[in-house]
Amino acid sequence: MSKIRAVIADDEPLARRGIRQLLAPHPDIAIVAEARNGRETVRALRELKPDLLFLDVQMPVLDGFGVLREIGAEQMPPVIFVTAYDEFAVRAFDAHALDYLVKPLEVARFAEALEHARQRLRSVEAIELSRKLSALLATREKEQAKQRIVVTTSTGDLVIDSDEIDWIEADDYYAAVHARDGRYLLRESLTSLEQRLDGVKFVRAHRSAIVNVDRVCEVRREAGEILLVLRNGVRIPVSRRRRTRVTKLLRR
Repeated sequence: MSKIRAVIADDEPLARRGIRQLLAPHPDIAIVAEARNGRETVRALRELKPDLLFLDVQMPVLDGFGVLREIGAEQMPPVIFVTAYDEFAVRAFDAHALDYLVKPLEVARFAEALEHARQRLRSVEAIELSRKLSALLATREKEQAKQRIVVTTSTGDLVIDSDEIDWIEADDYYAAVHARDGRYLLRESLTSLEQRLDGVKFVRAHRSAIVNVDRVCEVRREAGEILLVLRNGVRIPVSRRRRTRVTKLLRR
């Protein structure tokens, strides 16, 4: 019986080695390539046309969803997505019945996902897989649209992606969005913005501030207060009742 040709796509060398080690007891799987980013993954898929892909969701240059978008759902082999805990990814994969693994990988769960891939390769599921992947992409794009903030300026409308936001503060009837080294006023409440933004990436530090946890470089304790220090030096206090939530997100 011919072997299942697999590509491992992950930007972390340790993660790629971990998948190799987990595949070692499965002689029916042959690793034909490893990719360190999305561009390398696209190249490997087009040149090698593998039977199976282990695809990291978060990679530089082009992430896993970008790979899926560029190749097209119809041309993708069976995919086992690999992710550090990502609330959107986990919910989306569950909803679309797609296989995924959460880091750190577990032997039993890995074997289960691998068996699902074998079954899919033995059956005629290409059309169904394409439908699921297309639906996943559509869901992802809708989710990303929700994460954009449009700010009206003197010259027009400025579209700010949520990844560009450092923090947001209440300013009377407005919210002041700190992004791209600027401060932009938006007529929307912090509560509304908090509901729209990704709850894994953004946290309400106190009633007047929402912080992008990726921008936090230090947590300080001064005079009984906890302060979040951002990369740009801004210091934001954390209210007592929100400390548990903030600490949990920072340690994830």
